[in-house]
Amino acid sequence: MENFSADTRRIALDAMGGDMGPTEVVAALQLALREFSDLCPVTIVGNEAELTPLLQQANLLDHPKVALLHASEVITMGDEVMTAIKRKRDSSMIKAIELVKNGEARAVVSSGNTKILVSAGTLKLRTLAGVERPALSPVIPREGGHFILIDAGANPDARVTHLVHNAILGSHYAQLELGVERPRVGLLTIGTEEGKGNSLINGTHESLKALGDLVNYVGPVEGFQVFFDHVDVIVCDGFTGNICLKSWESLSKFFRNELKAQMLSTPVRRLGGLLAKGAFTGLRHRIQPERYGGAPLLGLRGTVLKAHGSANRYALMNAIGDASEFIRVDFTSRIESDIERANKILRPEPADAKTP
Repeated sequence: MENFSADTRRIALDAMGGDMGPTEVVAALQLALREFSDLCPVTIVGNEAELTPLLQQANLLDHPKVALLHASEVITMGDEVMTAIKRKRDSSMIKAIELVKNGEARAVVSSGNTKILVSAGTLKLRTLAGVERPALSPVIPREGGHFILIDAGANPDARVTHLVHNAILGSHYAQLELGVERPRVGLLTIGTEEGKGNSLINGTHESLKALGDLVNYVGPVEGFQVFFDHVDVIVCDGFTGNICLKSWESLSKFFRNELKAQMLSTPVRRLGGLLAKGAFTGLRHRIQPERYGGAPLLGLRGTVLKAHGSANRYALMNAIGDASEFIRVDFTSRIESDIERANKILRPEPADAKTP
């Protein structure tokens, strides 16, 4: 089934990449169509033989906003990057990215292999003018709200310019996703004193200060400040960010499991747990990852949203909704002018190259 319309404001949805399988992806698409009245059209990409009965069961087979594009291959978590990109050209992930590259869609949503998604998205879509490397930017809960972490793993070997670009990308994303008009941007380091950090941190700190009002840079932040209301965007390299993100997720699971074990350990505590059930439910909803279903790969000529490999239908539903919002506001076009201004500040034109 293919019923592509002339409308290119379309989402390409990879149905085969995640741990939960296409059943959960179709359920997420059904939920998204119910939840978001202005949702952009969606092309679901994957094995037609598996998807057709699922779409039919969900009453989406002839839905005016849904198209199906057959893909005979699947990229697995064990695939090597270049092997997958070169040899699995008929995979659901690569074909979804190709839809954006060819102008038949504006955004990709996938819960597949992160490394391959980042690499394929970068190679096929290319970065925005002036941007050297893309960055993954999940939304993380903190005291009184949320913050943007950028980069969470796309670029582990970052340079000063990359982190400055991350600050601009993250600031724009915070405006869109968090609704903050003037996001506070902080640089993750080991101390807030001047000069306390490695050469990458110190160089980035000086460069961010040089940007003036282009970015609302409030200075370095330490690890113990992260979950309090200090900043809206935390900038770091992808190596550091990925370790932070996975450590926070692991710690969150540890506390949930430990709290549950402690509350069930005695009859008195079980009774207390029942009395406090509402508070525990509220806490679970507050920190649950489903609310922000995907981390965008910012800085590309097109939107790529990476959902967690084990994302359920509610997380995927929100990722699809976020992709639609990116398309609606034409997010990528808003960034290039700020990147150009930053590059001129960081790399001014030589005096002898200027026109008299």
